Amino acid sequence: MTTTNPDLSLSLRGEQSDVAVITLNRVTKRNALNDGLILAIRDVFQNLPKSVRAAVIDGNGEHFCAGLDLSELSERDAGEGVLHSRMWHAALDCVEKGPVPVVAALHGAVVGGGLELASACHIRVADESTFYALPEGTRGIFVGGGGSVRVPKLIGAARMADMMFTGRVYNAVDGERIGLAQYLVPTGTALDKAIELATRIATNAPLTNYALVHALPRIAEQPSDHGLFTEALMASIAQSAPEAKARVRAFLEGKAAKVSKG
Repeated sequence: MTTTNPDLSLSLRGEQSDVAVITLNRVTKRNALNDGLILAIRDVFQNLPKSVRAAVIDGNGEHFCAGLDLSELSERDAGEGVLHSRMWHAALDCVEKGPVPVVAALHGAVVGGGLELASACHIRVADESTFYALPEGTRGIFVGGGGSVRVPKLIGAARMADMMFTGRVYNAVDGERIGLAQYLVPTGTALDKAIELATRIATNAPLTNYALVHALPRIAEQPSDHGLFTEALMASIAQSAPEAKARVRAFLEGKAAKVSKG
């Protein structure tokens, strides 16, 4: 399935076409991000087919995304720079706060803006070829695509500062250890694992997935009494849905699988 930008493709998987696989296709640029690609990502997530209940972001070729395409970095005054950064924020918000959960399939370079894109996803699967870096600090610039907000939530501000101060690169094993990815898989299998997870996620009740995408991050940042009240509201809304009632009934009647040791 084509998109309006040749550097981005969309395909639908599953019998119900309920998993969207969104692929970065700037292979000769190691999938480096430019404004056109960022806006294409925004447009895809704003216009996902109604059948889609989970999505995967992947990078074609040897790398997920090598960051900002510095060859297209133009000189801007402060006001123009703010507006440009805010455009990236709005686009990546469409990933993080969009209609469905998103799984990132990471391999090769996950650098700079590539890590900002990955951190906007809800689950990250890395294969053993993956490496992470934030070279902006050594290039005289600062992250502008939401990295200063999202990455510290994964690994802490001190680790992010170290990456930018020193140019530190994390390999796949250490990246998973500190929280940059939730899954670590053999080289070449990240996409398969990401699709497997997205397919499982797509079977969840839509309101539960919506709560995990939109309510859980907000609850985590609220004072405890506010968070508990928000939780109560979301729980009552989710369990009132007909699909939720049917699922609980099936469990009570012994028709649903029980939790077992993985």
